Amino acid sequence: MDRPLKAYEDVEFLKCDECRPVRLQLELLKPEVLMQEHLIRSTLVLFGSARTLSPEDALAQLNAAEQKLAAAPSDDSLRLAVAQARERKALSHYYGVARELARLVSGSSQGAGGCDFVVMTGGGGGIMEAGNRGAADVEAKSIGLNISLPFEQHPNEFITEDLSFCFHYFSIRKMHFLLRARALCAFPGGFGTLDELFETLTLIQTHKIPRIPVLLFGREFWEDLINWDALVRRQLISPEDLDIFQFVETAEEGWEHIRAFCGDPEGVL
Repeated sequence: MDRPLKAYEDVEFLKCDECRPVRLQLELLKPEVLMQEHLIRSTLVLFGSARTLSPEDALAQLNAAEQKLAAAPSDDSLRLAVAQARERKALSHYYGVARELARLVSGSSQGAGGCDFVVMTGGGGGIMEAGNRGAADVEAKSIGLNISLPFEQHPNEFITEDLSFCFHYFSIRKMHFLLRARALCAFPGGFGTLDELFETLTLIQTHKIPRIPVLLFGREFWEDLINWDALVRRQLISPEDLDIFQFVETAEEGWEHIRAFCGDPEGVL
């Protein structure tokens, strides 16, 4: 008879319903231990769509779509493809903004004594990739909190290797997004981005976490998506709740907001 497995060696046992509290604890503990080892004191969190293309890829797709349409100008499906490619090209602007913001912040906030404002993303493509890529541009550390999904999401190549994590539980992942956060930057995105953004707004509104800068990049996008004033008009939120976040357009403007809130980087970072 083979030696029976010890409890912590028995993967099937650890996956059982009764071990859910243990799994939750492990998902909280492993990233915490590794971030402490890397002297991660604080983070800059970037949210945004995994579907956002880099400007180069978006332009290539648009050019290809336009070439196909030129060969068959009466094809309705090709006209739709061009319209969609143009929309993707417009949104690709935010890939560049996220990358530049990460580059600006990471270039002045990490040293031998500890790392502040370390870029943290959801670890996938799109805006998440742009954030990790911007940190890699200046050879700085960055963190990726990936999630296991039915449609596989792979970590992007720009995350610092030891700081690439994979979660099963959204709840623990979202907790890690905010445990060290000194600022949160939300770029155009879908349900996941909205979920993460509104949880943060709620936690600040209800004083569950200290107030931090919450920056929404692209006023036109956010005001087209959400009627913020209607929430106040219908007395569903208070007027001062709209002060929890600010609209910004550029990486430089976002970094200035963060510096103004957190103090002089020379003394803080």
